[in-house]
Amino acid sequence: MNALDILLWVAAPYVALTAFVLGHIWRYRYDKFGWTTRSSQMYESRLLRVGSPLFHFGILVVILGHVGGLVIPKSWTEAVGVGEEVYHLVAVVLGTVAGVCTLAGLAILVYRRRTVGPVFTATTRNDKLMYVLLAATIVLGLAATVVANVVGGGYDYRATVSPWFRSIFLLRPDPEPMAGAPILFRLHALSALLLFAVWPFTRLVHMLTAPVGYLTRPYVIYRSRDERPAGEPPRAWR
Repeated sequence: MNALDILLWVAAPYVALTAFVLGHIWRYRYDKFGWTTRSSQMYESRLLRVGSPLFHFGILVVILGHVGGLVIPKSWTEAVGVGEEVYHLVAVVLGTVAGVCTLAGLAILVYRRRTVGPVFTATTRNDKLMYVLLAATIVLGLAATVVANVVGGGYDYRATVSPWFRSIFLLRPDPEPMAGAPILFRLHALSALLLFAVWPFTRLVHMLTAPVGYLTRPYVIYRSRDERPAGEPPRAWR
């Protein structure tokens, strides 16, 4: 095991995780009013109605697939009767479909942001960096899935990438499995680490926010301003 492998698969993950956690703490403490998606729906909605659901549906399936593949050990799925062939088929089909949906949705959103004047004006440098890293991560992940499992003879990433991933969170980092993974899987992992490192400083922070406060906040009362006969009480909607 050489120094580069230790740098990439031991040091870099912990640097990215530290930036992810501390960055969110800093952002929440000093930039609460900036913790938002900075919605641009008022500027353009036609492309947004197509691109946003497509992207969010795809990325949700992608995240769930990664959680299942990286966090849950192979022995657990086999213990409940899900063999390698079944898991491989489901993972490849769903992963490819979800990846294509995510990439198509992202392409529409980027096109919208570049061609609609007010939306482009509201785009920050952090947004541009986020889009580049997000697109790179999605493309590399989709390419790794297609090349290894469709073009190639198949690759069981749960024997290499997954053990490395779990070793990081168990504080027993083992870079050897990842160092032997195919190049596309390694590039996908590195792009994901970069994305997580810059995550807290972009609009992606909205993914960690749930509108729980809406359940307890007081009603907002709207009163009509139209003329009505004297003595008639104003109408209110809750």
